[in-house]
Amino acid sequence: MAVDERFNREPQQQGAEEELGTRNEIITGPVSDWTTDFSHLEPEWSADPYPIQDDLRQRCPIAHTERFGGAWLPTRYEDVAAIAYDTDHFSSRAIIMANFRPPLDLAPVGGSPPISSDPPFHHDARKLLLAAFTKKEVARQEAATRAFCHSLIDSFEGRDLVDAATDYAQHIPVRVIANMLGFPPEDGERFRVFVEDLLEGINLDPDDRAERVNRIFDYLLEQVHAHLDEPRDDLTTFLINAELYGQKLPPDVVTGAMALLLIAGIDTSWSAIGASLWHLAKTPSDRERLVAEPGLLPVAMEEFLRAYAPVTMARLVKQDMNWHGVDMKAEDWILLSFPAANRDPAQFDRAAEVVIDREVNRHAAFGLGIHRCLGSHLARMELRIALEVWLERIPAFTLADPGAVKWSSGQIRGPRKLPIRIG
Repeated sequence: MAVDERFNREPQQQGAEEELGTRNEIITGPVSDWTTDFSHLEPEWSADPYPIQDDLRQRCPIAHTERFGGAWLPTRYEDVAAIAYDTDHFSSRAIIMANFRPPLDLAPVGGSPPISSDPPFHHDARKLLLAAFTKKEVARQEAATRAFCHSLIDSFEGRDLVDAATDYAQHIPVRVIANMLGFPPEDGERFRVFVEDLLEGINLDPDDRAERVNRIFDYLLEQVHAHLDEPRDDLTTFLINAELYGQKLPPDVVTGAMALLLIAGIDTSWSAIGASLWHLAKTPSDRERLVAEPGLLPVAMEEFLRAYAPVTMARLVKQDMNWHGVDMKAEDWILLSFPAANRDPAQFDRAAEVVIDREVNRHAAFGLGIHRCLGSHLARMELRIALEVWLERIPAFTLADPGAVKWSSGQIRGPRKLPIRIG
């Protein structure tokens, strides 16, 4: 067995203690007033957040809530962008708004670098990973991704009803990221559970959440040791061997980065693919046009990303301050809604409409500022291939039951149940 003393800590010490910090009261339930009591966990937000965001943008562009110990929700593009770029006043050490805050000493590294890192560490941690996500590297995954999409649709043979979320969209990023990290593809179901535990279980009791986080890091340590025994040409081996500041990466940085790639690499793309298919299933004119004009797809998918941006990130206020007329306190949450920014009419013409041939589209679906998604080339490839193959193989499809569509809750929004009738 290969020996690497960095990874000899007990698995339960690899991340859970970094997740837990100041515990806040668990607060859920109906919203009384979205300007003063907003909650991104309520069913009406999950089902359709856009009317709520549009109303807030008009009446109270930086909403507040006492839930989760105090949080703010900007809905204008200019405010979202300003906060995203302002690393002096806002910390990224926690990017999932939960019922507790991680300890202050977790900065500047954070639990899942580089997305949870602050300057100056962020720059170096991000630079370390950039080479793995260039267009050239992502192109190496394209043929296998296309073949896998075809195999998924092959499995539909003889069926006129499929779930485009559970039978198609969710499997694609799972397979791609498993290949990149060198994880067993048959572990895909475990990955989906990890996603739900980390991103949709945010209102759980902190002890329960810690147990679920431990399960993720236990699995990641298993994969590290498997790679130590049998090094491979993949991202996991790269992270194990990588050096920063002349030293090998600490275990929590290795496993934290692996957790980021695994969780973020799955849920965001799964959601984007599902939302795009949902739109095409309910909008026959757009579907028919893309079938007739496949060359329009790269432009159309940017519009799907703008209109149905899946990702909302969180920040923490560093110190008491008055920001743009709002009195923020240290450790207040900021819910940084890129979906709301993408539908700001001050930034986009016909912002509420889906215009599949929109020529100018500087959307924020991949974030803004230093934390702009380093996997954007990969996400675009997965979305493009998934839609190309689907439209080629299944040019005619509709929603089987619009009322049966179910969207995820929390900060990553996408269809989790999407019944589609083929033909």
